[in-house]
Amino acid sequence: MIRTGQQYKDSIRDGRRVWINGERVSDVTTHPQFQPIVDIRARIFDMQHEEAHRDIMTVVQDGERNALGSALPYTQDDWWSKRRATDHLLNDVGGVVTRVGDETVGEMWSLFDGQDVLNEVDPQFSKNIETHIHRVLKEDPFHVSANTDPKGDRSKAPQDQDPDMLLHVVKETDAGIVVRGAKYETAAAYANQAFTKPTIANWGNNALSDYAVGFICDLGSPNLRFICRTGFAGRAPKKDYPLANGFDEVDTIVIFDDVLIPWENVLFYRHTKAASFIRATLHRYSAFAFVQRNLKVADMMIGAALFNARQTGLDKQQAVQEKLAQLAVYREGINAHLTAAIALGERSPAGLMMPNQSLLYTGRVLACSQLHEMMHIARELCGGQICVTPDAASFENPETKPWLDKYYSINDEWVADDRRKLLAFARDLLNSDYAGHRLTFQLFAQSPPFAHLAAVYRNFDWDGPLAFVKEAAGLSDRVMAGRTLTPGDNAISSWFAADTKRAAAE
Repeated sequence: MIRTGQQYKDSIRDGRRVWINGERVSDVTTHPQFQPIVDIRARIFDMQHEEAHRDIMTVVQDGERNALGSALPYTQDDWWSKRRATDHLLNDVGGVVTRVGDETVGEMWSLFDGQDVLNEVDPQFSKNIETHIHRVLKEDPFHVSANTDPKGDRSKAPQDQDPDMLLHVVKETDAGIVVRGAKYETAAAYANQAFTKPTIANWGNNALSDYAVGFICDLGSPNLRFICRTGFAGRAPKKDYPLANGFDEVDTIVIFDDVLIPWENVLFYRHTKAASFIRATLHRYSAFAFVQRNLKVADMMIGAALFNARQTGLDKQQAVQEKLAQLAVYREGINAHLTAAIALGERSPAGLMMPNQSLLYTGRVLACSQLHEMMHIARELCGGQICVTPDAASFENPETKPWLDKYYSINDEWVADDRRKLLAFARDLLNSDYAGHRLTFQLFAQSPPFAHLAAVYRNFDWDGPLAFVKEAAGLSDRVMAGRTLTPGDNAISSWFAADTKRAAAE
């Protein structure tokens, strides 16, 4: 099924306890710091029903129309459809939003792939996973994931410090487990449910731990509290800060004060092997939607910088063209990784189509590690006017408007009002406190940079380079300690292997 925006808003008016700026929020759907992003999420639900968007945003399965973002991927065409749907919705809302469901639901598909590991612990857990994957399709909730705990002393095991510093199980009942602790998660205050994951803990050699727990949390559950960071919306006029007022996704520390998790929502519990496996494979699908957001951010930087250069004729200068080309290289680098990750997709243990893992994770490193440099280049191209230009009210005041019209109009194509809008957009993209927040968010949203590189290390095929150097340098077989290397470019091998399969099928 697919819900409407109104159904979504009604579903989060459930008496949840939310605070922001030290004040209790009575209704997140109408509070000025939540309303813009809640409206965008509602808009996405409504787009699924509208004729102009329905066939792009949804898929019909077994006679029922479901959200495309929640549908499991089985083919490369499925990934092209998901990529198109994400691009389509971001174009419609006119900005970049990340935690709107399609990114985080992919983390449950990783659990779907880990059924063999979970079956070793308890077959009921893998059944719970499958049930929830289909519930997401059938009930169309706004699904997010609860990521990181308060850090505590990371040199110590969880049980060797304040035991509540990391989320853990405090009691089992016939109805389920009772958990205590805290998690940070963007959008939790206005979402329906969260896949709550174990932290990256110092497990030591323990096979079992009360901290190794993963579950689906109904965010309307009793004993949850949501303490939010200050929002960017409403702090300054929208005309001056259009992105902060439209697309701020509010982060929350979610307090679990002895929250009951029903057994049917428990996805794994106590076994550190299962927790470590889940953490290591968590982003094999969700990274695609996340990296695609970076592609859209690159488009925003290119558009702002190029418009700014063209309005004053600076785009004719070679030095400016070179900086614009650097932005284009960054953008197309992300595009190439996403495209190739689909073209060389891999079959997962559960039979799903995974984006090529090595290309996807290297693309994530490229997108996140170079973003700050690209923002700096875009800032150079937009120039100092993004930090000195007066606000919109001054452009509208009868006493100051004539002066600003005079000094901000360039020609018939670029008049003062359009220049002010472009500079306000660029300022909020590159130079405001929201821009700084967004840069840090992109760096840590899925995991910290060292974890991004660890994922590359685990998924890159090292055999090709080793085989090439072994032969080129005339090394003996002893250097591989009995291992046989697979020579050649893995991408070429994959392509022709798939070609052979296609020919055989025909």
